[in-house]
Amino acid sequence: MKSTLFTSAAEADVEEALQWYDSQRPGLGAAFLHALDIAVMAVVSNPEAYAVIHRQIRRALLPKFPYGLFYRVLDETIIVIACLHAKRHPRAWRTR
Repeated sequence: MKSTLFTSAAEADVEEALQWYDSQRPGLGAAFLHALDIAVMAVVSNPEAYAVIHRQIRRALLPKFPYGLFYRVLDETIIVIACLHAKRHPRAWRTR
């Protein structure tokens, strides 16, 4: 099974989204984290299942939330480079 590593930028993305959802309604942040966990488990189970969107970068969508998990597969590690809202500029993750 592949291990998952979040870059510091991806961790910051998750924290920002978590704080925003928590401020909107109690428990919504926890629901976001659950959706993130589901997406990460799906990627770990079958990392090649998601389309390559640029070079070696793939994107998995979170269930029930408008976020994409941008990642790269390197040997036995999945490196998550961003977790971005779908309304953000589609190339925002490329600077990472």
